[in-house]
Amino acid sequence: MKVLVINAGSSSLKYQLLDTANQQVLAKGLCERIGIDGKFTYKAPGKDTIDAVDAPMPTHSEAIQAVLDALVDKANGVIASMGEIDAVGHRVVHGGETFAGSVRIDGQVMAALEACIPLAPLHNPANITGIRACQAVLGPDVPQVAVFDTAFHQTMPPVAYTYPLPYEYYEKDKVRRYGFHGTSHKYVSQRAAAMLGKPLESLKLISCHLGNGSSVTAIDGGKSVDTSMGFTPLAGLPMGTRSGDLDAGILEYLMGRYNLDIREMLDILNKKSGVLGVSGVSSDFRDLGLAGEQGNRRAALAVDLFNYGVKKYIGAYAAAMGGVDAVIFTAGVGENSPEQRLAIASGLEFMGLKMDPEANNVRGKETVISTPDSKVKALLIPTNEELMIALDTAALA
Repeated sequence: MKVLVINAGSSSLKYQLLDTANQQVLAKGLCERIGIDGKFTYKAPGKDTIDAVDAPMPTHSEAIQAVLDALVDKANGVIASMGEIDAVGHRVVHGGETFAGSVRIDGQVMAALEACIPLAPLHNPANITGIRACQAVLGPDVPQVAVFDTAFHQTMPPVAYTYPLPYEYYEKDKVRRYGFHGTSHKYVSQRAAAMLGKPLESLKLISCHLGNGSSVTAIDGGKSVDTSMGFTPLAGLPMGTRSGDLDAGILEYLMGRYNLDIREMLDILNKKSGVLGVSGVSSDFRDLGLAGEQGNRRAALAVDLFNYGVKKYIGAYAAAMGGVDAVIFTAGVGENSPEQRLAIASGLEFMGLKMDPEANNVRGKETVISTPDSKVKALLIPTNEELMIALDTAALA
């Protein structure tokens, strides 16, 4: 089955066309600056690359049309006609408590997505726009599927998702832990089971999705039972620019001291904090590593702070599950920083995790990075959210 995977942002649209039969990427690219001046990128194996060329895109509908035109282009395309697209899978950030899995999109689903907008006001409207644009261009006969960042975490028990606030805020306003990166955590947990040669239902896993946005998830028997992100993606680990968990009293203190309103405070917490805020150098861990090597103590502290946070979550989730069979490292930092993986795992020998420095000296390759006698395995698994979306879409369509 050929599935078009769409990840729509407010002014951007990432896409991939995948053949789920052989899990091959036929083409991928990006539409940028939608509604401004429009830039289009298209890459397909054996074809000419189109790199950030000007393309008028007043709305997402024109962006979708540009994608389809490239896919069927006689010289550079990878399919003969739009009729070869069997289904479209959409990444949707927030499904609230309504969706515990991927769903085929109909009128009721669209209404539910609209109802979730208050929970993700920056992301869900863009996701909805992308769905409507695809429906308008491709017509009603092509199945559309929504795959949610939050759905995988809907298996968390109340003890994990309930906040210690007056309970009516949950009952009336749905204030609770939702978690994100669910598609990534689901994918790598399935790959972990395959690598270990054991049924997923028999495993206790801790998945560390580490990048500019980061989260750690406890996965027991294939189900998420706890995760570090919360009501929003601001919670949990210190990230590239997000603060992660902190004392809420700090907000009142800083807002009063510097006469900040809540929007200004949230802008600081989301865009100026994390390792960027601590280091004063960058939100990119590669820059921080170089700065640390050159003697920048704040840059080194920012990296240490992040690694320490991941280590604490691993220990906490091992305790919550009553043990762990494997720790998974994935996403940009998790896949590409042997130094940070080693730093995070250092000190976890007490729970049976022993890293193999030589095996760990690798980037972006699916492999075991712990010693052969390590009771708890450490796994490096490159994430593939687009493939997970495509497979979910194919199953439903």
